[in-house]
Amino acid sequence: MRKLPNETPSNPLDRTPHRKCILTGESLPQEALVRLALSPDDHIAPDVRAKAPGRGAWISVDRAALEQAHAKGALKGALSRAFKLGKLDIPDDLAEQVEKALERATLDRMGLESRGGMLLTGSEKIETAARQGDLNMLLHASDAGRDGSAKLDQAWRVGSDREGQDVRGQILPVDRQALSVALGRQNVVHIGITDRRAAGRISQMLERWCHFIGYDKVDGGGEAAKKVA
Repeated sequence: MRKLPNETPSNPLDRTPHRKCILTGESLPQEALVRLALSPDDHIAPDVRAKAPGRGAWISVDRAALEQAHAKGALKGALSRAFKLGKLDIPDDLAEQVEKALERATLDRMGLESRGGMLLTGSEKIETAARQGDLNMLLHASDAGRDGSAKLDQAWRVGSDREGQDVRGQILPVDRQALSVALGRQNVVHIGITDRRAAGRISQMLERWCHFIGYDKVDGGGEAAKKVA
């Protein structure tokens, strides 16, 4: 099957698949972009997990830029060129659909890691792991108390030998209720991740979601918890 130009890796020696954004022309690792899928009836829908069959196009822009491109017709033109189709059904609320899909995918990933035993909840358990140097990522609900978050942040700095540095857990764009539902646990206010690979997987999903919604309250401390630009 013929590959679309925006679905060709930028470097054949690079094992990480790269995709080209149809709006900016920038080539980035696939996990940093959002796939838009084309259905058999020429309907455009978000495919943030990149698993839908058929043809797809990729975007790297945030929600504001996507909405602007949609309103000005730039999105339709870019999709028409990518799919070589003149008639496309692009929903008016596409940006909102993308945002909801990214949120769901990120929370689902947290739930999956939780069921796999990769996440800690409960301040005491997280603090103990942090002070022992076993924590790779620290997350706080958007409505977490400042004092409780600061206490865990300090424990993380102590356990990772980074006292005096600006190392803090990431403030999530959702509250404790949403986290509790996602993890199937009660009153989830803070989350600690001890497994490095699990922290990387969650960080990857979180960065993409936060970038799209323009959420800048992410203060990461470790390599697996980078600050969202």
